[in-house]
Amino acid sequence: MTRLRALLFDLDGTLLPFDHERFMKGYFQKLVPAVAEVVDPQRIVGQIWRATEAMIANEDPDLTNEAAFRRAFFADTNYPEDVVWDRFNAFYESGFPELEALTEPTPISREICRIALDKGYQVVLATNPIFPDAAVRHRMRWAGIDDIPFTLVTTMEHMHYCKPSPKYYMEILERLDLAPYECIMIGNDVQEDGVAGKLGMETFLVTDCLIDRGVGHVEFTHRGTLQDVLRFVQELPVRREAESADRVETRPR
Repeated sequence: MTRLRALLFDLDGTLLPFDHERFMKGYFQKLVPAVAEVVDPQRIVGQIWRATEAMIANEDPDLTNEAAFRRAFFADTNYPEDVVWDRFNAFYESGFPELEALTEPTPISREICRIALDKGYQVVLATNPIFPDAAVRHRMRWAGIDDIPFTLVTTMEHMHYCKPSPKYYMEILERLDLAPYECIMIGNDVQEDGVAGKLGMETFLVTDCLIDRGVGHVEFTHRGTLQDVLRFVQELPVRREAESADRVETRPR
């Protein structure tokens, strides 16, 4: 029987197909006007990118990704932190949902997750935790997987590392008490998702919305479309031991 116990899924470009550059362009077009009254609209995009880069590079295990982002974002500004953060939160609740039009959801994603669960596997939404919980919840709804009982959904509020750091995957393994060989990482980003293979996980490169920065050579255990992922999951054996009791929602509400 397969040693697999958990399937880790990327979200953007994997379970929720879309063009990354087009989506991010639309994201900033919506965000900047929403926060322009409390920040410098001419500098905000650059400030967000720099803070995001600092968050991704953070190695302090005591800092959540949100804390690392906020520390970098507000470091060289005189912005009123609470006011600005409240405006960001308001955007994610009201403006961010409008970006659904830039995505191309497919019912295949929900079918993949349901089959995996029915066969006794844990499913993890291993989306890069650079967005807050609200933004992740919206994207899960767009993808039609918002009611899937994921064992873990990674968001910036409670994770301490980001892709492509191997520590991101190590944190997931530690939280779920799993060994690398018991997991497969399924995603569309060669570098961010492929690094899981260096820890000993199986990997599946989803090619529908492929992202490859051409940095280094990464070997994947499997490669194909989301339809191929569905066939892969359909062919997985049923796990004998019931794991439904282990499905504990650890995403903050």
